[in-house]
Amino acid sequence: MSGRTDETATPERLVEVRDLVSRFGEQVIHDHLDLDVERGEVLGVVGGSGSGKTVLLNSIIGLKEPEGGSVRIFGRERSVLTKAQEADIERRTGILFQQGALFSALSVIDNVASPLIEHTRLPKDVIRELAEMKIAMVGLRPEAHHQKPAELSGGMRKRVGLARALALDPELLFLDEPTAGLDPIAAAAFDDLIRQLSNDLGLTVFMITHDLDSLYAITDKVAVVADKRIVAKAPVQELEQSDHPWIREYFLGPRGRAGKKAA
Repeated sequence: MSGRTDETATPERLVEVRDLVSRFGEQVIHDHLDLDVERGEVLGVVGGSGSGKTVLLNSIIGLKEPEGGSVRIFGRERSVLTKAQEADIERRTGILFQQGALFSALSVIDNVASPLIEHTRLPKDVIRELAEMKIAMVGLRPEAHHQKPAELSGGMRKRVGLARALALDPELLFLDEPTAGLDPIAAAAFDDLIRQLSNDLGLTVFMITHDLDSLYAITDKVAVVADKRIVAKAPVQELEQSDHPWIREYFLGPRGRAGKKAA
């Protein structure tokens, strides 16, 4: 775990979710959900299938309008942002979607450069140099620069997506199932990369995952989505002591014990 939070200081909340209500038709996904994401922490977010983890992520980043409650990001209420404020938040956040969401027609370097082209007025040669730096930062060799996403392995596509998410030097990084679909060796390598980058760059990380190895290896705290709310937010070791049925099954069942042993 990164262990970078200072327990003696009042933490700065980069994300504040209060009384969030999310619905799809008559189906209630979240019912007065509360969650804080504090600066400097690597927060894992877990929950059963259909519990609304990705809906929560989309509500925070502005892809879904909540049916109730409020979402504040960097101290600003998302529902009343101006276009300039929205652009500022986009520059301060990076997002790695589950499938990478790369532009299939663009090369690796053009994918990574795209946020710089959209949000800055830097000269083309500077943008290219910065994109090359981000690609190197995530452990890809220069030979990958001109490859298309279809030519890459799953692990390489994840790294390209991460390089693009880091292109604007964000403070807050959102990861949606970053190790999904990777073999155990590639997943462990990606965990190591996230941990190294979060420490080196001082990133705050919001990471949806089902991967118990990731939770034990790199998170400071884990938020559990169950019963349409956040039922706990604590380090893994504290969650192991929980009486909540889903938490006990998740962390103390066979897969949970295996993840703890691996850590």
